[in-house]
Amino acid sequence: MITAFKLDVPQRDLDDLRGRLDRVRWPDELPGVGWDRGVPLARMKELVEYWRTGYDWRAQEARINGFPQFTTEIDGADVHFFHVRSPEPDALPLIVTHGWPSASADFLDMIGPLTDPRAYGGDPADAFHVVVPSLPGFTLSGPTRETGWDVGRIARAWAELMERLGYTRYGAQGGDWGWPISTGLAGVVPERVVGVHLNYMPSPPGDVEGLAEDDLERLAQQQEYVSDPAGYWQMQSSRPQTLAYSLADSPVGQLAWIADRVTAWTDPAIGVADDRLLTTVMLYWLTGTAGSSSRLHAENAGVRGGPPPACPVPLGVAVSPHDLVRPVRRLVESRHDVVHWTEFDRGGHLLALEIPELLVPDVRAFFRLVKV
Repeated sequence: MITAFKLDVPQRDLDDLRGRLDRVRWPDELPGVGWDRGVPLARMKELVEYWRTGYDWRAQEARINGFPQFTTEIDGADVHFFHVRSPEPDALPLIVTHGWPSASADFLDMIGPLTDPRAYGGDPADAFHVVVPSLPGFTLSGPTRETGWDVGRIARAWAELMERLGYTRYGAQGGDWGWPISTGLAGVVPERVVGVHLNYMPSPPGDVEGLAEDDLERLAQQQEYVSDPAGYWQMQSSRPQTLAYSLADSPVGQLAWIADRVTAWTDPAIGVADDRLLTTVMLYWLTGTAGSSSRLHAENAGVRGGPPPACPVPLGVAVSPHDLVRPVRRLVESRHDVVHWTEFDRGGHLLALEIPELLVPDVRAFFRLVKV
């Protein structure tokens, strides 16, 4: 059963949040360390003060509610999703998958141009019916209730979701966790997925003989990321329950945990607006999903150690210069059927928030090649 959903946070939850922000117990800070050891105290105080006195949750809530939303239960987990049909009857369905610490609401700026390109000066032939689920255990999907929710299980859930929506032929797009989930979805129903567009993926292993210097630098960057993972990954992969207590109890702790990664992972020339950052934090805080979203890292602790199976359908890849890793085209092409490759001149890991004006045309360009 699919049920219509409207976000309506009780005022008592907002009052509780305000009270917690009014009673912050600030830590000390060593002089001169800057960002080297985490989010600086001055930056956190700035964010919290804006959260208390300037940020308007009800305005953000209304913006989210401006798009059709639904919930359904799949394989024992609740799944929240945006589902926006295009006015173009022949539009291609497209399921878009977010990662961590993201939320389905990160894609709201993309939904209009994707579903109704005519209204944005584009070609109506590029239109999509857009489905943007919240990952099980994340934000508006609420906590998962059992172990075993790894990327493969989510991919199977996405196949079931699209089946329930009546879509038998569609595309997939994603970054971060959306990489293995989208390619995994293609592996589950290759006869239905016409293509997969990714704005994040590591390089698979392969022959490095004769690679250009830039490609070797990309592999070195990837090796460093894999061999010395950031503290967030180690904690969420090994001790998500221990971490959950502090994040579920302290909104400032939740803010710092997410702000640290968002700052590190975005193009410093672009960044993410404080309103957008705080909306993402609010969606995790209000739903109490800091712990359950962290569990996905624990369920997939081995995913980083090796690539998922080859994507069985055509692949499009968009690479941004400030991403966590930048894939090597020759190695990706040795394993996948790559029909589209773009190197952006800006952007980081959260492109839907950073440069949706570049990501949308790239998604359109890829699916023009594969949907015929």
